[in-house]
Amino acid sequence: MGDMEKQPHILISRKESAEYAIIPGDPKRVKRIAGYLDDVRELAFNREYYSIRGKYKGVPVIALSTGIGGPSAAIAIEEMRAIGVRTILRIGSCGALQSGMSVGDLIISTGSVRDDGTTSTYVDKGYPAVPDLETTGILQQVCGKMGFRYHSGITRSHDSYYADTAEERTDYWHSRGILGEDLETSTLFVVAGLRGLRAGSILNIVVEWKGDVKEGIQDYVNDARQAACGEENEILAALETISELEARKN
Repeated sequence: MGDMEKQPHILISRKESAEYAIIPGDPKRVKRIAGYLDDVRELAFNREYYSIRGKYKGVPVIALSTGIGGPSAAIAIEEMRAIGVRTILRIGSCGALQSGMSVGDLIISTGSVRDDGTTSTYVDKGYPAVPDLETTGILQQVCGKMGFRYHSGITRSHDSYYADTAEERTDYWHSRGILGEDLETSTLFVVAGLRGLRAGSILNIVVEWKGDVKEGIQDYVNDARQAACGEENEILAALETISELEARKN
C-alpha cells in the first residue's frame, strides 16, 4: 500500500500513522485524549471511527475510536496494522463482576474470556485471548506509581447487553472469579496475537457489582465524578505506558 492510500474504514494512510495507538470505543473519548497530547491533528471521522494524531512526551500516538463491539474493533485493528501501527492499548469502560470494586477503579486485563462471536471467525476457541506481557506489566507499574486504584485479572468480553440470558451469564462468570466485562478486549487480544501486534487493555469501572449501586441524586453525581476520574486515570496510564515502551527501545 502506498503511503498516501487510506484504509477504507478508518480513512488513515501509512503517512499519517504512528507505531502506537490508543483505542477507546467512544469518539468523545478521543477528544478527551487530545487534551493530553501536543501537536494534535484530526485525521478522519467515518462511521464510528474518529481519529487524531499527536505526541505524548515526544512520542507519536494515534487515538482512534472503534465504536461498540468486536466486529468494528476488529476492522480498526486490522486497518491500523496495515498502516504500520504495532502497539495498541484499549482504554474502555466495563462492569464489575466482583464486590469490593468501585466506580472509577481500573481493571488491567491479564486475559479475556472469549464469550464473543468475532474471535470465533478468526480462530478456534482454544486459542487464548491474552495481552502482551511486557505492556501489561508496565500498565501495572504505572498505575502503582501514580497511585491509581486498580485490579488485575481475567475479564470477559461478550456481544450483548440485552440478551435474555445476560444476567445468568454474568452470574456464572462472577462465580468463576472473573473481574469485569466489556465487549472488545477479547477481540483486541486475539487479533493482535494472530497478527503479531502488542496489545494491552485497561478498563474503567462504570457499573459496580449487584447491590453496590446506591440510590439518590447525590450518589449518582458522585458516581459520575468517580467514573470521569477513572477515565482520566486510564488515559494517563496508557500514555505513560507508551512513553515507557518507547524509552525501553533506546
